[in-house]
Amino acid sequence: MKLFFAVLAIAACAVVALTSLASAGGGADTRVTIHVEGRDYFGKVKSPRQRCVNERKVKLYKQKGERGGGDDIKIASDLADEDGDWSTGNTGSRGKHYARAPKIPDKCKGDSSKTLRTEF
Repeated sequence: MKLFFAVLAIAACAVVALTSLASAGGGADTRVTIHVEGRDYFGKVKSPRQRCVNERKVKLYKQKGERGGGDDIKIASDLADEDGDWSTGNTGSRGKHYARAPKIPDKCKGDSSKTLRTEF
């Protein structure tokens, strides 16, 4: 009987340790995609956690110089629906653009899409 409780205690400690490691990673993985049709930008937010998808804020940036160099301009944003779909509508302009789903601390990791180059 003592052996049973010892094994049970070790198993409980292992579950607690694994749960702590999972939450230490900064949240659930997130992927954001971007597409353009005409001047309409749209895409999808993907995550294994639904709370990281539904109503997730996505920001559309116009890239200036090097990507992420601090001078990129936010030109639009949208909230993804429950399927992860987002769209900023007719907001496009000539140049390089990418989408960003910012990190939600302790819940969801952030991600940036690939950069699209448009020549209207």
